[in-house]
Amino acid sequence: MRILVQKFGGTSVANLECMKQVRAKVLAARERGYKVVVVLSAMSGETNRLLALADEWSSEPDPAETDALVVTGEQVSIALFSMLLKDSGIKARSFLGFQIPIVTSDTFGSARILSIDDSRLRAELETHDVLVVAGFQGCTADGRLTTLGRGGSDTSAVALAAALGSVECEIYTDVDGVYTTDPNLCSTARKLDRITYDEMLEMASMGAKVLQIRSVEFAKKYNVPVHVRSTFTDTTGTLVTQEDSSMEAVLVSGIAYDKDQARITLRSVPDRPGVAAAIFVPLSTNGVVVDMIVQNPSREGVTDMTFTVPRKDLKKTLTLMEGIREETEALEVLHDVSVAKVSAIGVGMRNHSGVAAKAFAALRKENINILMISTSEIKITCLIEEKYTELAVRVLHDAFGLSSNTEH
Repeated sequence: MRILVQKFGGTSVANLECMKQVRAKVLAARERGYKVVVVLSAMSGETNRLLALADEWSSEPDPAETDALVVTGEQVSIALFSMLLKDSGIKARSFLGFQIPIVTSDTFGSARILSIDDSRLRAELETHDVLVVAGFQGCTADGRLTTLGRGGSDTSAVALAAALGSVECEIYTDVDGVYTTDPNLCSTARKLDRITYDEMLEMASMGAKVLQIRSVEFAKKYNVPVHVRSTFTDTTGTLVTQEDSSMEAVLVSGIAYDKDQARITLRSVPDRPGVAAAIFVPLSTNGVVVDMIVQNPSREGVTDMTFTVPRKDLKKTLTLMEGIREETEALEVLHDVSVAKVSAIGVGMRNHSGVAAKAFAALRKENINILMISTSEIKITCLIEEKYTELAVRVLHDAFGLSSNTEH
């Protein structure tokens, strides 16, 4: 049995006409000899509408009940689409997450998939051409409904593809693939034919909204080939896959940026053993994700500790930092929200030198000051003033020749 997983996002199922285009993609896969597992999101805007209802009814909506509410969005999508398929003579049926079941943790609102029982899916595929599964949702071991966080339908689709034997997974969206950078910022951005799992992970971590980061983690772990395509065109799209020697030959594959950043500085903290733990352990315990960290050289027994956090966590972080400041006897806590991260990403960095120098020189030429720097094996990230984000993206994109097919 040849199985293909296809996922369609909210804009792809926004109305009847959009769903008819989705149906055409599914029928085309059937004509190629596949049994198809279709994963659908809620209709565009529906999840936001349901969350607004929760806020209207409750000053502090219960997370578990909020999940029970918002999963109804996908239930509408899969039921309507299954009707559409059946009217076309396709043997189809719908599945909610708990009916499979997709078992998750009990972290309501951002649950993680623990297991998927694929036996029922395989049995149903023996008698059905298409199974239509609600994305974004699952259930705890004791049957409470859960959601996987924003973009969670991507994770649902890739996890199902992994459970069914690492079959191919097509992610359909309103863009026609993964680009070298955001086409809205850079008119010369170029669609990539292929990108590695690691590069896509870095792009997703930097805020690229093509794929949810956890879906890429699943794909890499279980070696699921992921094809990012547009619902509204027949173009080839981008394949997210394992790296090979030809991909390593390209120095930089893409430029990513993230404006959802805040910089925190704890000034004049005593430079003694255990201070770093006193700062970052409470942040971790309270679910604050810290990214870039810089500790200034010690001066007269004190130092400054600077780090970045997502802007949405700023209020919580400042509250925690006030207690940390008192405990560590630091002078003051400063913060700045007018910052952004810009990154050059590429597996070719592993085997080539000079990437950082080229990036820094390009930014210097445009008088863009670098506030902080962090690196990984395949990424160089600079924290800059937010007002220079668009310029920095275009400058780095040009510096690494990403608007052409020439390798740099």
